[in-house]
Amino acid sequence: MEISADEIKELGTRVLTRHGMKPEHADMVLDHLIDAAMSGHAFAGPPRIFSIVEMLRKVGPGEPIRTIRESASCAVIDGGGVTGYVTSLMAIDKAVALAKETGVGIVGVHNSWFSGRLSYYVDRAARAGMVAIHTASSRAVVAPHGSIDKLLGTNPVSLSFPADGDPLVIDFGTSAVALGEVLLRQRSGRELPEDTAVDEEGLPTTDPSGALAGAMLAWGGPRGSALSIAVQIFGALAGGAAPAADFQDSGFFFLVFDPAMLMPADKFKTQVSSFINDIKTSRPAPGQPPVRIPGEHGHKNRREGRVRGKIDLDDKVYAGLLALLDD
Repeated sequence: MEISADEIKELGTRVLTRHGMKPEHADMVLDHLIDAAMSGHAFAGPPRIFSIVEMLRKVGPGEPIRTIRESASCAVIDGGGVTGYVTSLMAIDKAVALAKETGVGIVGVHNSWFSGRLSYYVDRAARAGMVAIHTASSRAVVAPHGSIDKLLGTNPVSLSFPADGDPLVIDFGTSAVALGEVLLRQRSGRELPEDTAVDEEGLPTTDPSGALAGAMLAWGGPRGSALSIAVQIFGALAGGAAPAADFQDSGFFFLVFDPAMLMPADKFKTQVSSFINDIKTSRPAPGQPPVRIPGEHGHKNRREGRVRGKIDLDDKVYAGLLALLDD
């Protein structure tokens, strides 16, 4: 079905506040989810409300968010058990503010959960003229390469670079399939792609429920597994989130810096834009479409989505959200 952004925002806000979330926090969450849906990432959009509600039932809406450590260029935020959709937005804005003052801003967040698409935050920094690197560790649902035990999170990484026009945004998970995709496919009754998960016995599975009981696999084999290990440790560095943390203590790490510390900012943006053009105008491989850069499709989808003012939503997801109003 097709639904207006205003309608899904109103419905989603009612659901989240019905389950204890502060209205101002619900507003931040829905902005993020609608942006994800408009960017073409349905699994990271409104369907995530079900998981958010599940966490609200377990841990409540959270306590006041506090900055527990701060210096000229660094800060550590105790999220107070509030969702990462809120704490990460605060953190990236804090990191940008620090970088504007000193050239570099490093912010860690712990005692928080579920932050959504990392590109949402680094895009914000790049549009403020900054280079940004962001990682997020989470509850163990992924087996390290060669293992069948869950010891790693999906552990995404995102980087952004300012350019003339839309920034260059690179965003990827270190698991073979995103957790949100697994949950969406479980709810809609669809199987997972091959070679993305194992069941409790360590056997390959395409059943989302089997994957959640067993383990998801690392993307890229040993290389993705190694990167995921690094992200998990960055999460610990973010102020206290333990490796293999549960959903209540993800570790969000933000590094933002002003490229003007190294070269004139306008020159850097021009160089990035020129390099992007070189990539896009390079010869495609035989039988392949024109070359695209990371994030290009999302930027295009978002612009078109904002013009339409609507998103696509699975009928079962919509019915489930309505049911949460009475639950």
